[in-house]
Amino acid sequence: MKDFKDKVAVVTGAASGIGRAMAQRFAREGMKVALADIEPPALAEAERRLRADGATVLAVPTDVSKAADVEALARRVVDTFGAVHVLCNNAGVFLTGRLWERTLADWEWLLSVNLWGVVHGVRTFVPPMLRHGEEGHIVNTASMAGLTSMPYAGVYHVSKHAVVTLSEVLHHELAMSGAKVKVSVLCPGLVNTRIVDSERNRPAALRNAVDPPSLEGDLAAESLRQALATGMPPERIADLVHAAIRDERFYIFPDAGWMEVARARIDDILSARNPTFVLPPMTSE
Repeated sequence: MKDFKDKVAVVTGAASGIGRAMAQRFAREGMKVALADIEPPALAEAERRLRADGATVLAVPTDVSKAADVEALARRVVDTFGAVHVLCNNAGVFLTGRLWERTLADWEWLLSVNLWGVVHGVRTFVPPMLRHGEEGHIVNTASMAGLTSMPYAGVYHVSKHAVVTLSEVLHHELAMSGAKVKVSVLCPGLVNTRIVDSERNRPAALRNAVDPPSLEGDLAAESLRQALATGMPPERIADLVHAAIRDERFYIFPDAGWMEVARARIDDILSARNPTFVLPPMTSE
């Protein structure tokens, strides 16, 4: 996809972090941008800033874990702009802790956003994108957690591994059908966002009455929070996403240091040996 001007981009998780940076990047290319997020005040602020920069913007409060919300988002976008050319399934949440200590509510919350949010986006937006017959692109935000297996963040890793394979299958199926819609999977390492503070947007129905004790998980979360504070700027990720769409590149790997961790896992698989623990880099490259 080479021509971005006057095309339409939909970005979930657009009120902060990587999502907001992608929306800003698309707007600079002259795209019309639909912002979707579960956090109304932050969404309104993101909309205000983009409008102040002269962008054509639509903001739609959306809980991507709910199919009805994503379907309503699609209707609003098509009614307002006529079509969708770029879809970024970007909304995501995070928690830490041992696998066997996480509650059913923890599992349901993370998978409902990180995996089902992407599923709802693909099921809802791909058919109309194919029907209008124009060039298009889908970017699914996974993580280097989708290519690695680190202790104390297992639920997150499970969700992101699923997003990677979903994206790979989607790529194959669209290519085999001769579609003009392409796919990328974004696998960032350390990015300066607030994802460790995802609990701020956790639905009341999926909160734990009493959080399970998790000293190791708490230490891992605090270590990650400190690392993210000096992580890659979201704007750099947005530039890489724009380039990948332009160049029709599937894998987007911003952090070379994390690739060594992924390489060790792949080598273990190919050698059929037990998993090796490789300490991930705590700085971005």
